[in-house]
Amino acid sequence: MTRAAFICSPGLWQSGHGAAHPLKPERLQRTYELLAAYGAFDDRESMLVPPRLATPEELGLFHTEEYIEAVRNLSQGEKESNPRRYNFGPGDNPVWMGMYETEALKVGSTLVAAELVTSHQVDVAFSFSGGMHHAGPAFASGFCVFNDAAVAIHWLLQRGLRVAYIDIDAHHGDGVQDAFYETDQVLTISLHETGLYLFPGSGFVEEMGRGAGRGYAVNLPLAPYTDDEIYLWAFEQIVPRLVGCFQPDIVVSQLGVDTHYRDPLTHLCLTTSGYTAAVTTIKQLAPRWLALGGGGYDVDVVARSWTLAYGIMSGQEFPDDLPPSYAEKYGGGSLRDHEKPHISSGFQERARSYAEDSVAALKRVLAI
Repeated sequence: MTRAAFICSPGLWQSGHGAAHPLKPERLQRTYELLAAYGAFDDRESMLVPPRLATPEELGLFHTEEYIEAVRNLSQGEKESNPRRYNFGPGDNPVWMGMYETEALKVGSTLVAAELVTSHQVDVAFSFSGGMHHAGPAFASGFCVFNDAAVAIHWLLQRGLRVAYIDIDAHHGDGVQDAFYETDQVLTISLHETGLYLFPGSGFVEEMGRGAGRGYAVNLPLAPYTDDEIYLWAFEQIVPRLVGCFQPDIVVSQLGVDTHYRDPLTHLCLTTSGYTAAVTTIKQLAPRWLALGGGGYDVDVVARSWTLAYGIMSGQEFPDDLPPSYAEKYGGGSLRDHEKPHISSGFQERARSYAEDSVAALKRVLAI
């Protein structure tokens, strides 16, 4: 059986962007409660591990000292820092009391997960509050304050490890790509809805890396209304071959679930079946596996999808009927989707053609 760890504590959802913001803290609480209701942590091979705060020095593996200090000051209600200088303000990236501690805890969660995997205590660790892949060295972006993925990858590089980063969030993993755009020690692969229609407006095939990193930044943009079949075909055409050639020591994956057809912010049309198929392939590719959360803005979908993902990580099969204790609190239903989105033939053909063009372009420029 796979040894797995789930990094979690109530501190991850007791503060956050707020109930009116798409990145609701409730999504983390409900995921934990659903897994706990299934008894996912009862097996001795499945560890429930608390996170810790990342230190300023650890945050500094990617972020600037000025930015770290500004986040701390803003978090305490101090007015000396100009929020807009760091891309904070109304909308995507609000400031809230305790922001520094909440977001440093997410980074610490991912570092705890990295420590468990690299010390061989577990085969896979899931920092489900992580995956904040948009933040830059000195600015917030796309709901992300600190980029835990970039921090953790720098931490892994310090230990001499080659890292393959696979990002299946609906949004391009721009912050992580930019962090390692000039190195051949990190392979970044992002599958996402095309930046022609979705934030952050990047992630095109032509973005391939620079200098020593040329060819190590890989983007597979997809059109709105891409369904399970088209998505998985494109995934299988590109990801296994590249990871196999790169031969990483560890795979870091960002497992955002905003690819789901019910997500309110995006336009891809996956179901839990397509999502779990991609996660299963990532497990097969990973010699060691550091898994991160990410996007997903339908709270019910997030809880169900990440529960299924942790089941794959830990080798557990959960019943389809939601546990009574969870269903009584949040409503009943099934763990897995039993309906598919209705997509017109015209949209479906356009999505298929776009995926085929993206795959063909990647194979041509990467010579695979």
